[in-house]
Amino acid sequence: MSPRELPRFPDLRSFLSHLEGKGDLISSQVSANLHLEATALHRRLIAAGGPALLLRNPVRADGSRVEMPLLVNLFGTRQRVAEGLGVAPDRLERLGAFLAALRSPKPPRNMADIKELYPMARAGLAARPKIVRPGRTLEEAAPDLSILPVQTCWPGDAGPLITWPVVITRPPGKDDPRDYNLGIYRMQVLGPRKAILRWLPFRGGARHYRSWQHEGRPMPVAVVIGCDPATLLSAVMPAPGDVSELTLAGVLNGTPARLMPCGKIPLHVPASAEIVLEGTVRPGETALEGPFGDHTGYYNDAAPYPVFHLEALKLRPGAPYLSTFTGRAPDEPSVIGEAMIDVFRPLLRQAVPEVLDVHLPPATCSYRVAVLKIDKSYAGQARRVMMGFWSLLPQFSMTKYLIVVDGDVDIRSWDDVMWAVATRSDPERDLMVLEKTPVDQLDFASPVEGLGGKLGIDATVKIGAETKRPFAAALAMPEEVERRAEALFDRLMAGREALNAPQEAVPCPAG
Repeated sequence: MSPRELPRFPDLRSFLSHLEGKGDLISSQVSANLHLEATALHRRLIAAGGPALLLRNPVRADGSRVEMPLLVNLFGTRQRVAEGLGVAPDRLERLGAFLAALRSPKPPRNMADIKELYPMARAGLAARPKIVRPGRTLEEAAPDLSILPVQTCWPGDAGPLITWPVVITRPPGKDDPRDYNLGIYRMQVLGPRKAILRWLPFRGGARHYRSWQHEGRPMPVAVVIGCDPATLLSAVMPAPGDVSELTLAGVLNGTPARLMPCGKIPLHVPASAEIVLEGTVRPGETALEGPFGDHTGYYNDAAPYPVFHLEALKLRPGAPYLSTFTGRAPDEPSVIGEAMIDVFRPLLRQAVPEVLDVHLPPATCSYRVAVLKIDKSYAGQARRVMMGFWSLLPQFSMTKYLIVVDGDVDIRSWDDVMWAVATRSDPERDLMVLEKTPVDQLDFASPVEGLGGKLGIDATVKIGAETKRPFAAALAMPEEVERRAEALFDRLMAGREALNAPQEAVPCPAG
């Protein structure tokens, strides 16, 4: 099996051409204001499942025009997320199975298995980034962030915010792309050559920053705004900590990630980059970031984060500026997150085989609440599954509420899930409470910033030592009876429509 089904999109423009050919991209000359208006327009687009939008005439708050076009809603639908990964939407889980098998391949048992391993071997060859000479695609521009159409998304925001930057960092020592971290960390613009980088403590960029700070040396940082879709999505995928984003991008594209050297700093960036910012973060220098509207539906508190100093800015001619907003779902991150769960599911099953399905409702900020469906066979199994889920990936250590249900429950139906909670769990026995665990720093419900509790609810039918009384049988109609009743129902409804249909008027006989 091979993960990629669609032609490779070597850069952002080839992907935009693909979307335009399908009628899934609008290019418009309308003047949208970067102060709030572009975000309000984007919110309507994403709520309607609308196309990607290239605004060729964005304007600043003072009405002045920005030369660079603004690209929004690029991954605003599940379809476009899947196509960015190179597959159809119904093949996302198949892609996840391939990635899980690539991470832990099974020894071949026969010739068929050996044949099956061939695509994995090819994917392994594609995993190592390739250094290429810088071409003429990027041109030097004045190192001035004001040339970018940076949005102010919400009325209470502290200022303009770069929302789709791929921030590239590495640890001290030799410049080896295999050690790179690619993360999407928002950047508050402070001036023409200064911005604030906001990252959570467990993120790769923050770990690298602490290493450079320990050595007392400035950290080189490259920021890419717009590149090939596989690299963009690899930077947000819930990947295990030992798998780099560039490795994922190579596997998804079916060819090694192509990197070119920066000019001012010892780093490399994707050769497909549209906009490149080169700069440094100095040890110990911070500035107050925020408040900004976030995925929680609230403004986050202002807090100190490292300052990025811009040293060089490069552009491809005609480069679009990729942007988005975060807010209460639906927003683009929630759409991407929902699609990524299908990719993540096989990895979860690999680690915890009894898991049948997982659902993270977008309305609960994508990861605050999770529902797991399991194939239960022994007492205490639901609790084991909870602990496995919370410890599998750093992202899922942020999940506050975890509900575990049996295989007969539709985990995408809140009515079904709540029925299981109401009828299969007891507060005295089936709640697992954890205290003083890592939580999202943006979670205002936690007692202190970054530290709070977790609640696991075992809403499975209790077996063995879990209970002293047997569970009653659930109500269920035999399938053959349901089929006959459905046929009778269809006949009744058809007859009712015939009786209620307007009758043709019958003329009265003459005389």
